[in-house]
Amino acid sequence: MRAIEGMLSEMLSRAIGSMTIDKAPAYRVKTYSDLMSHLANLSYLNKDYLIFFRGQGKDYKSKSEGSTFYPTIYRGDYLPQREINYRFEILNQASRLLTDAFSDKNIQGYKEIRRKKFIQWSILQHYGVCNTPLLDFTHSIHVACSFAQLQSDNDSAYVYLFGLPYLTNRISINSEHDLVNIRLLSICPPDAMRPYYQEGYLAGTDDITNDYESKTELDFKNRLIAKFEIPSGTKFWDRGFSSIPKTVLYPRGDKIGNLCKSLKVTLKNDLQPGEIGKFLKIWTEVEEQLIEQAKNITARVFSVREAINLLAKSEFIPKELMFETDVIRRFRNQLVHRSKTIKPVEVQSFISRIKDIQIQLKNLIRAF
Repeated sequence: MRAIEGMLSEMLSRAIGSMTIDKAPAYRVKTYSDLMSHLANLSYLNKDYLIFFRGQGKDYKSKSEGSTFYPTIYRGDYLPQREINYRFEILNQASRLLTDAFSDKNIQGYKEIRRKKFIQWSILQHYGVCNTPLLDFTHSIHVACSFAQLQSDNDSAYVYLFGLPYLTNRISINSEHDLVNIRLLSICPPDAMRPYYQEGYLAGTDDITNDYESKTELDFKNRLIAKFEIPSGTKFWDRGFSSIPKTVLYPRGDKIGNLCKSLKVTLKNDLQPGEIGKFLKIWTEVEEQLIEQAKNITARVFSVREAINLLAKSEFIPKELMFETDVIRRFRNQLVHRSKTIKPVEVQSFISRIKDIQIQLKNLIRAF
């Protein structure tokens, strides 16, 4: 995403000095009215952007000691490509589970959800089903403060202001800033109550991918305008205001919330600690080995199938290994796209077979 430099009031500029916003200490305010006063100034000074908020119980820092705001799928100090690929495999599986569940239960809007990945990802992220390339925001400072206090275990909580492009549609894609912004209230079915109480939005990079040049381009610190530290107790709220209770932010009877809770259990059992996740992780490693080796012959390798055929043609791998690898490749496709037709014993068998291939490949590479 494109980085911006927000405009600050004189008071905030003096407070941070020569530091960048992400590395400067959060500016402490005592009351909700104090915060609203700062917000009024910042909104006026940053007319080119629409201000969104995020409340957190803790100010999460990177190794460089700056506040960091990665979407969940990109979090972690060390993320090898195979881990990113694995996370996207889980996301794809979760998307299929979600669309199937919406279709099976004939939930209003299921046809549109099946067509649009941003709607799938938004629901999965907002209800915490799995990691996604999207980050939660709200257009309500009241909601952000309430969330921050709800999540805090200390005397302080944190509220952040971000400058995003103005919305043009319910799913707004801005190629100039390389951002997509999704208005949850416009894309979620009526059975999803939580987004309406939270005034929820989600944002991510426009060309979302598991292959990027620099991870820092995915960090929403690039859009950070200001950050505030607020008291976590009731004294923060002025007369006439109070924190929104958890029972309101997470309303009972949310049918989509209950459905997503069930999906999360299924996903946890099937993909993360289960055999499907283990298979996909090992297969991703084998894919990387095959493609990397094929690129030693020609740089024009776009799929694992091409890599297998090329390595067999060049006699790098014997035909028996080529056939076995291709069988496993086809099983992988069936597993990802039609997992309900696969029995657990089949997955276990193929894990054993793919481990054998992995050993053979390592020996061939070593000999080569």
